[in-house]
Amino acid sequence: MIPWLEPGETPHFPEAAAVLTEPAGLLAAGGSLEVDWLLAAYRRGIFPWFSDNDPILWWSPAPRTVLYPKCFHQSKSLQKLARRQHYQITEDRDFEAVIEACAKQRDDQHGTWINSRMIEAYIGMFHAGYAHSIECRRDGELVGGLYGIALGQVFFGESMFSREANTSKLCLKHLVDSGRYEMIDCQLPTAHLKSLGAIEIDRETFETALDRWI
Repeated sequence: MIPWLEPGETPHFPEAAAVLTEPAGLLAAGGSLEVDWLLAAYRRGIFPWFSDNDPILWWSPAPRTVLYPKCFHQSKSLQKLARRQHYQITEDRDFEAVIEACAKQRDDQHGTWINSRMIEAYIGMFHAGYAHSIECRRDGELVGGLYGIALGQVFFGESMFSREANTSKLCLKHLVDSGRYEMIDCQLPTAHLKSLGAIEIDRETFETALDRWI
């Protein structure tokens, strides 16, 4: 059994070492998606992930997939695309449009969990100044983007989308090139993330990084 968190209480999560091995990384259930709960979770590397009919489920998987900006693999084709300046990259111009677009994606594991409760919660984090979006437009039309949570020098990436080839990569390149972050948390591994330079690190290394950079 996993701990049940009461939403009316002060946010308090179990130690990450108490995670389940099956399903791997599940730490607790219940609680709330209010800003104070989400901040308490992310500061410890915990994130919510649940389906429409589930209670709120909190996860802390290990190993953890992260991208160190200095290790970001910028292919020659991506660099060439950026130099052409066919696209306009902006920040925080249309957070709601980005998260809605990400919620419609169904071609990887990140698309299905962005339900209406999650959308409302992250819009709340955006208005509180913690969630951010990067948008890619062509001729004023939104064609790619990503969003996540920024705490200190860590960016917790949540999801991205592309309506044209490599537009989400352009947003990630913008995030990396900003120089504001020492680590981008990618949560779970995919072949796509690994192709961009993401690696897996153990829990101790990840938590040490959080202590150092948040």
